[in-house]
Amino acid sequence: MAGCLDRIAGLWAVRLDLEPPAPAGQHFAWSALRYQHTAVIRTLLHTQTRPGGAPWAPSYRNKHLTALRMTLKQAFLLGQMTAEDYLRAREVKAVKGVRVTTGRLLAAHEQQRLVDTALGEGTLLGLRDAALLETLDATGCRRQELALAVRDDYSPGTRTLLVTGKGDKQREVYLTQTAAAQLGAWLTAARPAGPLFPAFDRWGNITAQPMTSNGIGRIVTRRAVQAGVPDLSAHDFRRTFISRLLDLGVDLATVQQLVGHASATTTAAYDRRPAATRRAAVDRTNRT
Repeated sequence: MAGCLDRIAGLWAVRLDLEPPAPAGQHFAWSALRYQHTAVIRTLLHTQTRPGGAPWAPSYRNKHLTALRMTLKQAFLLGQMTAEDYLRAREVKAVKGVRVTTGRLLAAHEQQRLVDTALGEGTLLGLRDAALLETLDATGCRRQELALAVRDDYSPGTRTLLVTGKGDKQREVYLTQTAAAQLGAWLTAARPAGPLFPAFDRWGNITAQPMTSNGIGRIVTRRAVQAGVPDLSAHDFRRTFISRLLDLGVDLATVQQLVGHASATTTAAYDRRPAATRRAAVDRTNRT
């Protein structure tokens, strides 16, 4: 949301031919906005494109509008806006439209290539990365959840990991035997104190600092390139985990609890099986 506010403030500055300060959102007079301003902001968001020229997806534009409305509400609650000005300014309609879901499923052989590539280095860093990749695959955790996990959160006997998700909500996730074995190998070799997956310094030494969410994302990208696994993101592990459970007949409510979603609708949106089913149906019409 902070990034959304920075982009909105930056767009407004560019419109006025001004050089936006950094971070732009923290230096913007949000309480001075009125409906005529927020209507222009909505139009500015509509004209934005991604690298390559494709327009922003409707959901991405709506995320920016949500950040705007939330900030206006705080300005009102702090007494910086009148009720009338607030209600008028926030009345910008959401953008309509739906895009094809992004991301993909990770095949079992691709996951094995990722782990084998990390282990093939024969280093402690490779051992950590292999354990991290197996934990992502077995739990479908968010990057930030694993970045925040500490050694005491994991119970090897029950293969249970306590993670803290969005909204400071804790839940237990469970590792498969394969993932537990790989994580056990890492813990035995490194004996980390504090972070379950600590960061390494530039010389390949373990530090006492936890990994960051972006750091985990970079590891997935780097190992994917090394293993020849294309178009893979850390969030694809989560999509794969959810789709796999649903494919095995696990009910949606249970899957929702395992991944820490507040709504079953959100969980269902991660399911990538419908596309595979439609593709299989078309393949059956192929002439042999």
